[in-house]
Amino acid sequence: MKKKTLVPLIIFLLGICLVGLIVYKTDTHEKNQRHILAQLNATTYGERIKNEIADGIGITDTLEQILISENGEIHQFETIAGNLMSDSIESVQLAPNGVVTDIYPAEGNEAGKIDLLHDKDRKEISCYARDNHATITQGPFELKQGGYGIAVRNPVYLKDKSGQEYFWGFTIVILRVPDIFSDTVSALSNFGYEYKILKTDIPWSDTYKVVYQSDGQIDHPVSYAFTVGDGTWKLEVTPKTGWRNNTLLIIISGMFLTISLLLSVLTRVWLIAKEHKNKYKILARTDSLTNIYNRYGFDELAEKIISKNPQTHFVAALLDIDDFKFINDIYGHSYGDKALKSLADSMKAFFPSDALLGRNGGDEFCILLPNCTFKEADKQLQQFTKLPKTFSYHGKELAFYISLGYAEYPTFAASPSQLMRCADAALYEIKLHGKNGCMAYRKGLQSGVRKQLGFALKDISEHLPGAFIIYRADKEDDELFYANHEFLHMTGYKSMDELFRLTQKRFRNLIRQDEQQQIETNIWEQIDTGNENDYIHFHLRKADGTYLSVLDHGRIVESQQYGKVFYVLFMDWEDMHLRYSDKFSE
Repeated sequence: MKKKTLVPLIIFLLGICLVGLIVYKTDTHEKNQRHILAQLNATTYGERIKNEIADGIGITDTLEQILISENGEIHQFETIAGNLMSDSIESVQLAPNGVVTDIYPAEGNEAGKIDLLHDKDRKEISCYARDNHATITQGPFELKQGGYGIAVRNPVYLKDKSGQEYFWGFTIVILRVPDIFSDTVSALSNFGYEYKILKTDIPWSDTYKVVYQSDGQIDHPVSYAFTVGDGTWKLEVTPKTGWRNNTLLIIISGMFLTISLLLSVLTRVWLIAKEHKNKYKILARTDSLTNIYNRYGFDELAEKIISKNPQTHFVAALLDIDDFKFINDIYGHSYGDKALKSLADSMKAFFPSDALLGRNGGDEFCILLPNCTFKEADKQLQQFTKLPKTFSYHGKELAFYISLGYAEYPTFAASPSQLMRCADAALYEIKLHGKNGCMAYRKGLQSGVRKQLGFALKDISEHLPGAFIIYRADKEDDELFYANHEFLHMTGYKSMDELFRLTQKRFRNLIRQDEQQQIETNIWEQIDTGNENDYIHFHLRKADGTYLSVLDHGRIVESQQYGKVFYVLFMDWEDMHLRYSDKFSE
């Protein structure tokens, strides 16, 4: 119970830790991506703002060029200025000697005619522009017409007749805010950003003044600085939803927490219903028991390898375990699986890494050796066939043996399928010659359908006309191995498991207690004197605790797995007495 609670809890806690790590990594990644994207947008739209202001500066440059070409005079100023106007420009001005004299449009801008070099609000920055030949921007300031504006003042210098440069005055453009940035701020807003446009209050200062900003709060913004004239501008942006993608984090957290909880629940269910779980199938080309290729995977890969190298020599081998059905019947399928896995592991350890290994099914395996001829493979395959092979049974290492047939491509086969048929024919031939050996294919061997040469123990035992058992012939430690259906029926045991449980797998526990010593003595006296086991009469224990009078006839044989074992046939004494009393009396 503790394990069934603790394991799911550990899985859930590990899941929470994993969720935390995933959320942290996702949050960090998202913030980095948002910072990168925001920085890219800040740079892009900062440059756009710079270009939009540069358009205004371009107007002052146009007026400057006209002044230079016309020796300080502009004829038809209103016509020229009107052509230069746009929706984001409030006015175009001329300021000879720093005094604004010409303004377009004149209506509503009469108050703009001021002496820039002596006005208290404009004097310092205007003189800086004049003395440093610097185009400057000033503002934002409130316009008389409503809204805000930024003044762009471009100092103009002309040359007198002697070639000396002198200050003519300023060409000026008043830009409307935020009209001049309308496309930029609209785009930033549509992309989901809060923004702030700033500029240095005066060229020689590092103090920034807000030119225009959105209504939302700006936290930890990224910024892009750029220069307009002698002033520094800066665009700051931050996502309206913040740098953290809370929606994504909530979805990920919820999803992975749900998965963790589900895994914990499924783990608990799996632990409770462990005996009933289904085995998962793995890759279609791999045998799940031995972790080598299955028949489909082997055939497919062998076809590809040979087709790519049709002139190369290959050796294909087929092998199987001798008397594998006997292993399954005597020890059970789980130990048969151990033998299969042991054989596959020995194949992987023995053959080179470029060898293709597969399991055809049952106890039959296949091997493809590339760049190899019959002569090169013969010693290797003979050596592998003779290599000791074992599987573990209750702490004991039990030996088993294999038969192997092999053939060479393209010597005896023109295709992979024909090559395998030739190897199968060689394997069939070695089976006919007593198994536990290795044989190469040669002409004349039949490669047709292989016949069944033997019978499984279960097939024989269940159809014999009599009850029998098999047990280890050991005076001190006998052990029951097998009982056929006829024996179980005669003695009332439901299954071999029940027989093994009630007798503790001991043959002596099948003999009535008062007869045990005498019967065992009789059996071993016959064996020790070299006689075959004769008929013996005793009382056989049934499943319900009663006893059945029987006559047994046994024979001791040598087994590769167990040494000496008894095969014992039983007959009902009373039944025989009734059936054959007349014959016995004669």
